[in-house]
Amino acid sequence: MRLHGAEDSSTNNRMELTAAIKGLEATPSGAEVTVWSDSEYLVKTMTQGWRRRANVDLWGRLDQLAASHRVRWEWVRGHDGHPWNEEADRLAGAESQGRAEAFEEAQGRTIAEMIDVSGKDATVREATAEVVVAVGGAYAAVRGGTLPKGDVLAMAQAAGIMAAKQTPFLLPLCHPLPLEQVSVSFRLRDQAQTVVVTASVKTTARTGPEMEALTAASVAALTIYDMCKGVDPAIRIDGLRLLRKSGGKSGTVVLSTPTL
Repeated sequence: MRLHGAEDSSTNNRMELTAAIKGLEATPSGAEVTVWSDSEYLVKTMTQGWRRRANVDLWGRLDQLAASHRVRWEWVRGHDGHPWNEEADRLAGAESQGRAEAFEEAQGRTIAEMIDVSGKDATVREATAEVVVAVGGAYAAVRGGTLPKGDVLAMAQAAGIMAAKQTPFLLPLCHPLPLEQVSVSFRLRDQAQTVVVTASVKTTARTGPEMEALTAASVAALTIYDMCKGVDPAIRIDGLRLLRKSGGKSGTVVLSTPTL
């Protein structure tokens, strides 16, 4: 029986320990076993009591397995002709080569690409998105404009508009669009102590500004959160969604009704 594999994001010492553990796990309990390794770290820790400053989790498991087997630990000099060490080295090399080839194959594969919209007509397109911010104990200060950081709604409005214009820099496959209008508005709900953020975006382009509307609403909500968190740390952002879009072949599509 031959066991071999790979250990991602690991050190050489952890790989040596893992190899010994896997080998013992595959061997019946109580069996007499000889472990040959070119790792002094592994062999001398098990035979001469070298200090275990790291990999405590693996040492604990190895101790359990060693106690359930009759193990003899033998150190061999690497690449010195020992048949089992040479075989282990060959298997490790094959594993490494296989992973390198898989990586090269992945590098040549298209992971993602921007959709080609050149065949579409440039039409007037609009999108509206909404999100709700439950500001809780900060609600009175939001309504009264008395937050320590200033006028939260004015700042959130500016942030949302700026964010819409930055959308293609935030989302890697989003087309840059010539935005003709961005609006961010707010509805205050006294009983629920929430702020409903609505963002609308308009463009004349070959694809719609849904992502710009969603980004504007998101960043406006995050700005409210940032400015209010010192008053109430339990603020919650809920229900980000696209309400409607229009333009292009689909015409006007109503996806959801606004929050009352």
